[in-house]
Amino acid sequence: MTDINFIKKISSLNTNIQPDYKVHNNDNSSFKELLNEKFNQEVVFSRHANERIKERNIDISREVTEKLNEAALQAKDKGLKNVLVMIENQAFILSTMNNKIITAVSRDDLIENIFTNIDGAVIK
Repeated sequence: MTDINFIKKISSLNTNIQPDYKVHNNDNSSFKELLNEKFNQEVVFSRHANERIKERNIDISREVTEKLNEAALQAKDKGLKNVLVMIENQAFILSTMNNKIITAVSRDDLIENIFTNIDGAVIK
């Protein structure tokens, strides 16, 4: 068979053949639940942050925790990693990589304080 005849034979084949892909509708939503849980994860406090909170008598109310969670979401949306969060004249350093409060500073300790290694700030 010559090359031209071979090409004609190939071109006459049915080109409407579609691969038989099967879509698996898996009702097991464990992956989806894990993903949602990861995104909806509340902030946690590092051991260092817990020590500073006790030392400096910082009150962590439910309202403050909710504001920290909101700040974490806002910072993640902007692509920030290490964030200074100011709430009611208190400062928190938040790592959005693992939703963890790294340290906390009270109002009295804010004076003459310098914060380094942060990419942004959220003021609530």
